[in-house]
Amino acid sequence: MVADHLRLHIAASAPTVAQLLAQDVALDLVILDLRLADGSSPKANVEELRAAGLETLVFTGAENPYLLRLAARAGVLGVVRKSEANDTVVAAILAAADGRQVVTTEWAAAIDGDPGLSEVGLSPRQRDVLALYASGEKATRVARLTGLTPHTVNDYLARIRAKYAEAGRPAATKTDLYKRAVEDGWLPVPEHPNR
Repeated sequence: MVADHLRLHIAASAPTVAQLLAQDVALDLVILDLRLADGSSPKANVEELRAAGLETLVFTGAENPYLLRLAARAGVLGVVRKSEANDTVVAAILAAADGRQVVTTEWAAAIDGDPGLSEVGLSPRQRDVLALYASGEKATRVARLTGLTPHTVNDYLARIRAKYAEAGRPAATKTDLYKRAVEDGWLPVPEHPNR
């Protein structure tokens, strides 16, 4: 894909960020897939690369919005789909190599969440309660894990449900709350067991 572009040279590749950094090769930009061999978090990978002074462009199939959001929120220069035409991918790499943001629909959606979903405006504490409760914890356990009282957890859950209802995205059941948490990127998209 980059062979015909004189400005681009692939200096190194590796199945994990740790192995890439261990190669002691001068790099201008890292093109990162969201799923690496070690199962590492995209957020942790981007943060590790940034700590090493390297900027990142995500190159992905974009099949998992949760992973995209993790990487985007960690501060990547942009996101480009593997399904894009070669010229589009090369233009994105060139822009990122120059330190410019690569603004695409995928990147914007990863930062803002799905533009088709109305924002509910949960506070950080409400997001914590939602993530724990929607992932299967009971309200009493959520209270212990967050240092809140069970009454406060139940109050938060009622407020969370009200906010989703006001946004036109009702969440009357625990399953509904789980779906909303996944849609908004507070919980990972479940993986198929055969992957």
